[in-house]
Amino acid sequence: MPAGIALARETRLVTLVNSAGSVVVALLLGFCAIVLARRAREHVQITLGQAGGERAARVGRALGVLGVLVGATAALAVGFYGLLALFAG
Repeated sequence: MPAGIALARETRLVTLVNSAGSVVVALLLGFCAIVLARRAREHVQITLGQAGGERAARVGRALGVLGVLVGATAALAVGFYGLLALFAG
């Protein structure tokens, strides 16, 4: 999302609403991080902790949840902006 916002700020070809595609990317990558963290924690449990990586799985899950929350917040912001633009005229 920061890349989409920076692109909208620096060029006139892309507006902030056009950069809303980065919201979808943030949501998808957040969900992928959560799924991969779950698989990593299952791998740690299967190996009884011998493989290591439990802390990395926790951090990955936390970052995935953070990505999903930021993406959802941005989606709400773009949605409300669209509603305001629609009803404004």
